Amino acid sequence: MSPASTGASATVDAVTPAPSSDSVPDSRMAPGGPGYRRMSFALFLAGVATFALLYSTQALLPLISGEFGVAASEASWTVAAATGGLALFVLPMSALSERFGRRTVMTASLAVAVGVGLLVPFAPSIGTLVVLRAVQGAALAGLPASATAYLAEEVRPKALVTAIGLFVAGNSVGGMSGRVITGWVAQEWGWRVAVGVIGAVAVACAVAFRLLLPAPRHFSAGSLRPRVLMDTVRGHLADPLLRRLYAIGALFMTVFGGVYTVIGYRLTEAPFSLPQGIVGSIFLVYLVGTVSASTAGRLVGRLGRRGALYLAGGTTAAGLLLSLVPSLPLVLLGLVLITAGFFAGHAVASSAVSRTAQHGRAQASALYQSAYYIGSSAGSTVGATAFHAGGWAGTVGVGVLAVLGVVAITVLGSRAARVAARREPVPAH
Repeated sequence: MSPASTGASATVDAVTPAPSSDSVPDSRMAPGGPGYRRMSFALFLAGVATFALLYSTQALLPLISGEFGVAASEASWTVAAATGGLALFVLPMSALSERFGRRTVMTASLAVAVGVGLLVPFAPSIGTLVVLRAVQGAALAGLPASATAYLAEEVRPKALVTAIGLFVAGNSVGGMSGRVITGWVAQEWGWRVAVGVIGAVAVACAVAFRLLLPAPRHFSAGSLRPRVLMDTVRGHLADPLLRRLYAIGALFMTVFGGVYTVIGYRLTEAPFSLPQGIVGSIFLVYLVGTVSASTAGRLVGRLGRRGALYLAGGTTAAGLLLSLVPSLPLVLLGLVLITAGFFAGHAVASSAVSRTAQHGRAQASALYQSAYYIGSSAGSTVGATAFHAGGWAGTVGVGVLAVLGVVAITVLGSRAARVAARREPVPAH
């Protein structure tokens, strides 16, 4: 597969060459090999806990608005504060994982996030709730970058997209189950009990994660010196391919954050006027994301990275436009397409980051996650503001602009790859 066909640079395929037949056997994990299933299930559970906690208030925003007497744009900060906290702290947490190990940092992050999650139901005011959610997001920052760095070090290159896809699939299951559970529990007992139940589920996931995840075998401790960290960060930001991938992740998440922050308000208002439990069940469409993320590896194999990103963006845009129709079945179909496109695009972009970075993988992944969750915070706040100003059409307009950005960046990447290919010297015969 040529660089031009993927929309990436030749670096992506060059950084992880398969070992030659006379080299030392690759001891990293692969599907069917020792520890692979345990590792996959452990990180799947970590993904479940991360998204269930991170977005635990998203389906409950109308109830939170009602209890505290605030508008959608204010209640949306309970989501934006969590994703913003994660975005701000993911880089420092990645530095800790370079020094103390991926598994150690992931375990500590989950433990703190779960502890805060058990305090969230007792928040006496919207201000306190936002602060607790920001702390929870900051704690969860140790998960995403450390997980992808762990996979890049412990899994064979050919299985990396699939392995990261399974972790992202865990994100989708966590996001779906968290919203469905909170919707039905809140309908009977209120939003406080609902987020408490999510905290209990996250406790179980955190314990199982720690028991199942194999000890790392290929980790080498790095430095905590700020100068070393900043040199690594500057090196990653100087890479045009990585910059494009970071922007793509942010734009995809802008769409997703905006849509799922506002959809509860749209469906509880006329003409739909659905009860909270039914609105929570709408998030079952996350199962589509589970499938699209876990099959991202095969999608890249058939279409190339550029083709996969175009398909993901086109699917997302089609879903946005379809959701404008005031028909519940068509709105649901639109959500299915948005979800499938988002999770496929995210899995493709995040796995490309892990394959591209030759050193400081945790920092490379951290920068992607930071951009990704900045996109989530922006999508939550801008999407809610657009909904307040122009209704659902305003939120859709924000999403369509973000998808157009993804397409434009991918086109620029394709052109850059073709220029780089023409500049390569022709080997002498």
